[in-house]
Amino acid sequence: MTYKTIVAVLSAAEDAGKVTDHALALARRTGGHVIGIHAEAPVVVTLIAPMEYPDPNAVLQLQERAREQSRAVEQAFRARCERDDISYEWRLFTGSAGYASAGVIDSARAADIVLAGQFDPDLDGPAREDIEDLLYESGRPVYLVSNAPAGPEPIDRVLLAWNGSREATRAAFDALPFLTAAKEVEIFTIDPPDNSMQSADYCGAELATTLARHGVKISVASGSSAHHSVAETLNRRATEIDAGLIVMGAYSHSRLRQRLFGGVTSAMMRGARVPVLMSR
Repeated sequence: MTYKTIVAVLSAAEDAGKVTDHALALARRTGGHVIGIHAEAPVVVTLIAPMEYPDPNAVLQLQERAREQSRAVEQAFRARCERDDISYEWRLFTGSAGYASAGVIDSARAADIVLAGQFDPDLDGPAREDIEDLLYESGRPVYLVSNAPAGPEPIDRVLLAWNGSREATRAAFDALPFLTAAKEVEIFTIDPPDNSMQSADYCGAELATTLARHGVKISVASGSSAHHSVAETLNRRATEIDAGLIVMGAYSHSRLRQRLFGGVTSAMMRGARVPVLMSR
């Protein structure tokens, strides 16, 4: 298994270069084809009163600003791909649905992996919900490039978050190309259950045996959240073992509940200190 078709979601000029660099680094290792995608939202003008009309010049300026951003994103993507002599293509989508549009989702579903920038409210890019739509609707693993200033580094150590769920299982096997290439992989369970049905000492042991058959250099560990959030605990553990990637399942009991109250997935989208591969 390897990643041969890599979709790079390029939201804003500020992060297009970084996401493209990560996509190209992956493509060089796998001999993959990179598809750059940008969703340009049309200008929507809200009328406050019935007799009010938008200023045509203002509308034209907003439209030109959107086009300029699209051109800047495309230029950053093409320049890097041509410099590295990587097989690539560019796709521009325009519509009010943004990254939830049918065209973007269809492109993602036909890929081996999707790369996107970590949600950053300070950038003029998609909202967290747009990236969540990609994660929940594409059916493909989503690799989130963190906001840390460092570029793509070799991933020698991987932290695999494990709770025995379907989502965590999907993430573990979606991440196999990263796991087999890493020097060390740690299966890490937070607050593992310890009862008559399951022992905390053996949580993740069977998965470790399966991954070892793939040649993964694996270890198993567990830790306590100690009144910290799961996201904080994962970030802390990744720092302790110097992990270059966190692999985890993406969870949501209810899309409305997730957006109102947040959750582990949303917290990692905002605050992960290293890249995160999520599967749903």
